[in-house]
Amino acid sequence: MSDGDRGPAMTTTAVGLCLLPAELLQEIFFRLALPDLFRLRSVSRDLGSLVSGCDFRRLYNLRSGRGGGWLFVYKKRPPRDSVLRGFNDRSGRWFHIPVAGILAPAVPPGEDLYFLAASGGLFLFASNGRRELLAVNLATRAVRRIPPSPLGPRGTSSWRRAGLKLVADPHGADRFRFLFAEMVGNRPVLFEYSSDVDAWRAIQASEGATGGGSVGGRDVCLNLVHIGVESVLLSCAGKGGGRDEQPAPVAHRPRFPEGFQGGPPVGMTTSDRFHVYGDGNVAVVRSAAADVAGGGGGSATTRARVVTSVQLLGLSEIGSEWELTSTAPAAVVEEALRRRPYGVMMGCVVEREGVVGIVLMSNCRGSWGLAWLSYHRAQRKWACVPVPDCGTKGLNMAGIALSSTFSRSLWPSLCSSSSSPSEQAD
Repeated sequence: MSDGDRGPAMTTTAVGLCLLPAELLQEIFFRLALPDLFRLRSVSRDLGSLVSGCDFRRLYNLRSGRGGGWLFVYKKRPPRDSVLRGFNDRSGRWFHIPVAGILAPAVPPGEDLYFLAASGGLFLFASNGRRELLAVNLATRAVRRIPPSPLGPRGTSSWRRAGLKLVADPHGADRFRFLFAEMVGNRPVLFEYSSDVDAWRAIQASEGATGGGSVGGRDVCLNLVHIGVESVLLSCAGKGGGRDEQPAPVAHRPRFPEGFQGGPPVGMTTSDRFHVYGDGNVAVVRSAAADVAGGGGGSATTRARVVTSVQLLGLSEIGSEWELTSTAPAAVVEEALRRRPYGVMMGCVVEREGVVGIVLMSNCRGSWGLAWLSYHRAQRKWACVPVPDCGTKGLNMAGIALSSTFSRSLWPSLCSSSSSPSEQAD
């Protein structure tokens, strides 16, 4: 779109902004989400040059704060239409993530996809019919089919969110690793796919006499199984070094503190708690029974539950214990969940740079709700990220993920003439 096509109002606004001091402009632009900066670039060449500069990029990343990021939700609309939306905590808005057009040539009509993970500009999907993995790259607008793992083809129900990790290489647009852990013959095994060699390798985790072992140098924790008060986790290296230079994976069998009961499977509405695992943490969500009035003016009620508290536990330094990190203040829980009743709930827990993100997705009689809480370790502070509705009622939700690296993957596009992958806001 040329300057003449933008209209007098938009041009006048751009000229007015350009008259402001550069320091004031930067302070204004630091508060914008990266997709908004794409729009800014299209308004004025001078403003676009300012936000595309290396100094602005460096300061923007510093001002973004630790743990800031995106929440992605994959929604299915019958019979075949699906959409991936991304919510940015900085802008407080949902954005359309254009993966459907990239996936279309690679996915036959009627195929059922499930969204597994996101990292950088990469999005990982599992197909139920063909039982294969598909990695979508927004930067190259390409789809990579990942060959079957040593365990063979797997359907969507075989993947456990807390037991897998997608790791994009920040120095290569199309380089990544995909890790997942499974118990094979009662032994914890790490399966690693590398895009560099387009191949898998399986590594049996070492295990000490007490199931411990240092977590240091291993920045990825994958969850395998949880029985009663004991869990089985696997820690491994997620970044840095070549495949043969990374430390071997280590198995851990942490136990909950004395008197702390292990939670039942996610989604059991008859229990007063369930656990959500991820990145060496566990969020313990406690709830109480509640009656929900029937719709349509009827007097019938539906039995549901209401969240009453959220506790965060972390893996001890040697990996042998779950240690209570903090309990979310009642006011934060109230703000995030608003005593919204639910029949089924699922979630994910992600930690990056000392900030733990907890997302809970609940459903009550076809109506979906999203809650996003965060805990900052250094500040010992809980916060709620308000998440507006994105039109989820009656839809089939097919996967959620948290990512703090998506915005940084967009910088190369911002500094070039290509269009933004997230310019269209809901």
